[in-house]
This record gives sequence, structure tokens and C-alpha cells, in this order.
Amino acid sequence: MNKSFIKFLKIAIPLGVGAFLIYYSYSKFSEEQLEEIKFYFKKADYFIIILSVFFSLLSHISRAFRWNYMLEPLGYQPKKLNNFMAVYVAYIMNIFIPKSGEVSRAVIINKYEDVPFDKAFGTIISERIVDLIFLFGFTAIALLLQFDKLSQYLITELPLKTLYSIIGIALILGIGSLLLLKYSKSKFIYKIKKFFSGLKEGVLSILKMKKKVPFIIHSFLIWGLYLLSFYTATFALDETSTIAFSTLIITFVVGSFSFAFTNSGFGSYPFFVAGILAVFAIPETVGTAFGWIVWTSNIASIVFFGGLSFLILPFYNRVK
Repeated sequence: MNKSFIKFLKIAIPLGVGAFLIYYSYSKFSEEQLEEIKFYFKKADYFIIILSVFFSLLSHISRAFRWNYMLEPLGYQPKKLNNFMAVYVAYIMNIFIPKSGEVSRAVIINKYEDVPFDKAFGTIISERIVDLIFLFGFTAIALLLQFDKLSQYLITELPLKTLYSIIGIALILGIGSLLLLKYSKSKFIYKIKKFFSGLKEGVLSILKMKKKVPFIIHSFLIWGLYLLSFYTATFALDETSTIAFSTLIITFVVGSFSFAFTNSGFGSYPFFVAGILAVFAIPETVGTAFGWIVWTSNIASIVFFGGLSFLILPFYNRVK
């Protein structure tokens, strides 16, 4: 199996899953229900949606500041605007090629700020670990608030057996790769070891930070703004404006995890958001419309700011 075909599969499979979820979701609706979904799109308060997107924008600015706290112990202090634009380019890349954003972000900061790729990529991995801890924290809160309903939803909606199989295969491949890196004497493996050495330095930069308190504050700020953005969006429709706090947290968590299934949540975000809201007696037509409104508005902002970043980066950095 050649590399081009593997790359094609990495793009095609998530897109295919997203397209299937869209087809599956809408095939369940009658003509009247489809008209109802269109009605919710028309009646939504788009000023509220713009405000919601603004809070997301603030979270990305905070992320640009936070990144420097990890790069500083490695001897680098990139411009905040370059960090910000690299973050948005990463997001826009993830829409088209899953999981490519982290790589492109490290490439940009290497190109324009001379930060070695392996070290930059290491800090991004470290950052993702911190974000994962916050997401699991919200998940724990969601489980505490509504364990029965959330567990029932996950069991019925998620292919758990498939997920367990994927995790098992990943563990076997991971152990095999580690053994190969440890005992192989080939030049190619040596180059990989050298890359991982820089990667390790980037990952461990979080332990060497002098500004740990600002880093923690920005981490809470980023996730607080994510939640505030989602909470604000619920006021765009009357039907979602009165949902309970427990429902809000659970829907936020499920929506966040859905981004892992397809290209930045394409098809999966509206599907899972509608599904979890239906568990809490909110009509599926309302949940579907709400999910698409939130997803589309955020993706539109990513495309806009990501596209601008692509254009501005070369001009902003024309004199290094």
C-alpha cells in the first residue's frame, strides 16, 4: 500500500463518515421535519452567534499567548501574532486534512520564527495533553451530573467494540515501535531517535516553565471561553435558551469529543449534539439545527481567519 493511497484514505474515510452521518441523520426526518429545521435556521438570532464566535476568537488569542510560555524555556520567544496566525492555519488545515494542523503549526513557527520543528511540535503535543486533561475534567463533571443518561447515550450511540479494537491495535503498534527504536542500529532509526530527542525536549518544556501560573490561568481562560462560547450560542434559539446547566455541560463535552470522529466535526458534531439533546427531551429537529448553526459559524470563522493568516504571514514576516 503506497503512501499516496494511505494519505487519500486519511482524508476520504473521515469525510465519508461525516457524509454518512449527515445522510443517516436527515433520512430519518419527514418533509415536515425538514421544513421545521429550515425554520429554526431562519429564526436563529445571528447576533448571538457572532458573539459566540467572538468568544472563540478570544480563546485562540489566549492560546497564542500560552504557547510562548512553553517555548520560552527552549530559548524562543515568537511574535504573538505569528503564534495566533499559526494556530488559525492549524485549525483550517484540520478541516481539510485530519490531524495535519499540529504539523502545519510547527512548520509555520519554524519557517517564520526559526523554532526547530521537533521542539515546536513537542510543545504542541504537551499543549494537547493539557487540553485533554481539561476535557476529561469537564467529562467528569458531566458524568457526576447525569451519569445514567450520559452512559446510556454513549452505549447506544458509540461503537465501543470498534473503539476498544482500535485502542488495542494502537497499543500493540506503539510497543512495537518503542522496541524498534530502542534496539535497531540503522541510520534511519538513528534519525528518528534524534527527532524524538528534540520532540521530548519540547514536550518537557512545560516542566521547565518559569511562568507556570500565567500558563495555568490561560489554560482555564481558554476552556472557560470555549464553554462561554457554547453557552452563548444556546440563546440563539428559544428552544435551547433554557437548557439546564447539566445539559449544557454534557452537550459541550459530547460536541467536543465529536471533533475527533471526522474533519473538525463535519457531520458528526450536529449528529451527536442533536442526539444528546434528544436524551434531555429537546426535539431532534431543534438539536440538529442548533448543532449545524454552531458548527457552521465556527468553521466559517476558522476559514475566514485561517485564510487571512495564510495571506498575511508572508507579508508580516517579509523582513526577518
